[in-house]
Amino acid sequence: MCFASDARPPELPADLVLPMAGGAGAEVLELESADGTRFAAALAESPEPQDIAVVILPDVRGLYRFYVELAERFAAAGHHAIVLDYFGRTAGAGERDAEFEYWPHVQQATVESVQADLFATLSALRERTVPRAVVAVGFCYGGMQAFLAGTDRALGLDGVVGFYGGLNGGRFGFPDAKTEAEGMRAPVLALFGGGDEGISAQDREIFAASLQESGADHEIVVYDGAPHSFFDRRQAEWAEASEDAWRRTLGFLGELGARVGA
Repeated sequence: MCFASDARPPELPADLVLPMAGGAGAEVLELESADGTRFAAALAESPEPQDIAVVILPDVRGLYRFYVELAERFAAAGHHAIVLDYFGRTAGAGERDAEFEYWPHVQQATVESVQADLFATLSALRERTVPRAVVAVGFCYGGMQAFLAGTDRALGLDGVVGFYGGLNGGRFGFPDAKTEAEGMRAPVLALFGGGDEGISAQDREIFAASLQESGADHEIVVYDGAPHSFFDRRQAEWAEASEDAWRRTLGFLGELGARVGA
């Protein structure tokens, strides 16, 4: 298991929380994909929205409470945020709990189904919040999905942030993000744990070379010794890495916002 089932997202650094943050939590929505599939998403609207909205691509748990709360954290920092579930076709629309047996549903997901649901989610986000730009922020399996989505012009993403995003898609029947990144056009921030046994230094190097080939602006950060899913673990020793990851992510959004708002 690459996560703690009772983990909660790291708190935002206090200086990055908006004065007006608080109030209503995320709204759970039921959306419809192009093939008629109904699936769940959760939208957290910011009290003081900035130019950049966020679509969160979760790990294999789908629409799990951790990611609903994470959307609320982004809203508290000034970014409308929506998180989607990948498994409406096989598990029905709904929020997932700790008992959700995700692996059979992960095995049935495809690039086409994930990106179709992402397209519908982006459409809902843009209709509800009218942002100037949207950035995908993905975690583990969702980080891989974010990297792949950043190469799809039809989705129109303006940036991609991947937390320990998978670079080898073979286990899931997906293309390898480490080489597909040659088609990246949006700016990328990639955050990895140096102690992550599932993402090797060699794969990170191939990924970096692919991004260099793409010409996309990119930054790759490796936290020395940090394990996979460090942002989703409660061990106090990764608090510093988690805070730095928060700051880099929000800084990435802020820099993009300054460019699109100019």
